[in-house]
Amino acid sequence: MIVIETKRLYLMEMTEANMPDLRAILQDDQTMYAYEGAFSEEETQEWFDKQQSNYENHKYGLWAAVLQKNGKMIGQCGLTQQIIEGRLVLEVGYLFNRAYWHKGYASEAARSCIRYAFMVIGFDDVYAIVRDTNLPSMNVAIRCGMTAKQRFIKHYRGIDMPHIAFSVKRELTKQGKIKGF
Repeated sequence: MIVIETKRLYLMEMTEANMPDLRAILQDDQTMYAYEGAFSEEETQEWFDKQQSNYENHKYGLWAAVLQKNGKMIGQCGLTQQIIEGRLVLEVGYLFNRAYWHKGYASEAARSCIRYAFMVIGFDDVYAIVRDTNLPSMNVAIRCGMTAKQRFIKHYRGIDMPHIAFSVKRELTKQGKIKGF
C-alpha cells in the first residue's frame, strides 16, 4: 500500500518481501556508522517488527522508500515517536542504502513525510534527531527547513551519543517561510 508518492519515490509500509533490502541497509557498517555499526540479524528483525507495530498502533512508522521506476526499495523514511529529554515528539527519520546517497532521495522523502505529518496527521511540529557526527543527515534536516534546537545525549547500544534535535513548525510552512512547502 502506497502511503506517500513523491516525484521519484513511493513510501509504503514495509513487508517481509522488503527484508533483503532492509538487511542491505541495516547490516552495512558504513551505512550504520551513526548507530555504531551494523545491526545483527536479531536487531534487524526487531527494527522491522517495531515498524509493523508502529503501522498498527499509530498508522505511521518508517516506510519503505521504493523507486517508482523499478520498484526497488532503496531506503526507509517516515515518522516515529521519539523522546527528547523526557518529552515525546514526532520525528522524521530517514536511512538509505549508501548506493543511493547524495542523489536527493532522503530530502525528497523527508520533506514529503513532514508535509504528511502537518497536513494528514495534524502535528504542529516535526523533529529530526541527528547524531552530532552525522553531517549528511544534518544537511537533510536543514534542506527540509529545520533548524537546530538543542543538543542532548541519547543512550543507545550501550553508548552515550551526543545528538542534535532539529525541528520545523507547521506555522512556518503555512506562511511560506520554508522553501518546498
